[in-house]
Amino acid sequence: MALTKQTASLRAQDVPHNWHVIDLKEAVLGRAAVKIADLLRGKNKPSYTPNGMVGDFVVVINAGDAKLTGNKMESKMYRHHTQFVGGLKSQPARIYFQRNSTEAVRRAVWGMLPKGPMGRRLITHLKVYAGAVHPHQAQNPVPFAV
Repeated sequence: MALTKQTASLRAQDVPHNWHVIDLKEAVLGRAAVKIADLLRGKNKPSYTPNGMVGDFVVVINAGDAKLTGNKMESKMYRHHTQFVGGLKSQPARIYFQRNSTEAVRRAVWGMLPKGPMGRRLITHLKVYAGAVHPHQAQNPVPFAV
């Protein structure tokens, strides 16, 4: 008498993908990025599968108003390389946030997602806006507290 138990593995099209809106006004960037990455991966759902696209879409508003704790606005450096010799470019977080706050939020979330094809698809479910207005009202996003 053999008992057979099978693990239910859901496909991406079988899982509903909800929309959440997160307001980063006066929120700490790192703590918010953890919750955003969890929503994108679907870790808040009982149907979570590590190798499946079961996460939700996330709309982030007021990205320019996010805060960094401590002295990170002056000491944290955002770096990128131009792939030419001596091409390392770096900026402190204060200047980077003034110029491109949406990219700062995107990079914080990207650091907490898996690298590879799945992570590249997950990051496309993240929509970041510097102000309070976003064009995703038709999807009826639900507010998510950070």
